Amino acid sequence: MPLSLAAVIAAPPTGRPRAVLVDSHDYAQAVLLQGKPVPWGEPMAYCNFFGQAQGLLASDLALLSLDRFYAYRLQSDAALRETMAAKSRTGFALRTLLGDAELLADAVDFATTFSKTQRAPVVLQIPSPMQWLARTHGFSGATHAAGLDADNAENASMYVADWLRAFAVLPLASVLLDDRPLPGDDATVAVPLETYSPVRNVTDHYGWTLGLRGSDGVRLSVPSGGEERAGVVIPPAFWPGSSVEQPPAGEFLLAEIPSTAVPEHVLARLATLG
Repeated sequence: MPLSLAAVIAAPPTGRPRAVLVDSHDYAQAVLLQGKPVPWGEPMAYCNFFGQAQGLLASDLALLSLDRFYAYRLQSDAALRETMAAKSRTGFALRTLLGDAELLADAVDFATTFSKTQRAPVVLQIPSPMQWLARTHGFSGATHAAGLDADNAENASMYVADWLRAFAVLPLASVLLDDRPLPGDDATVAVPLETYSPVRNVTDHYGWTLGLRGSDGVRLSVPSGGEERAGVVIPPAFWPGSSVEQPPAGEFLLAEIPSTAVPEHVLARLATLG
């Protein structure tokens, strides 16, 4: 049985005082690939790339950024983009993207290969329904996503929930909804985690912890009456070894290492976390 996120938080596999979830994508691409493209089209090559980063950084959890996988595939599939733009109805483009059978099969295959090659418990990161809706909203002919509201996000969460069921066989510790807009994207209205109840119903059914990632922390879904659990993001200033000596308080830490960070500094700063 896979290790749950709660178990990782209670007893980090690395022996650290607090569990650390490392988001190393940009840093690893800069350092290990020397800025070359990440091999999203080759599952085993990606797993080898990720494994190198994991070996260096020793994250307590293995973060699979399936949001980046989908962005890569969408960019290279003109036919899918055309199909997504066929109707102007809000949410049609996202529903079409998530309903593409070939892409979904490839995503499940990619995630399955990743899960089988990782020793650390796997966290599947995808955009929050609001952010995924906003990123695909332009296909409807809209010039901005500022008009999207919580009702639109709740509707989008039903599409995401249906899509997530395809990953039922995976031994996931958590599904992490990334609620941060991409650089240059429109700001969106704040949507609480509770709005995404269709997604939570799926994650609860399969025993996956649901989380919402923001710019400064991670909020975890808890059972009714349960104790609120949250993680905190290590600030960027931590990595050069500046005035930030220790990360702020939180039950666990999320470390997104900047692409410009110096490897020697990164390893030294990680060592201070235990």
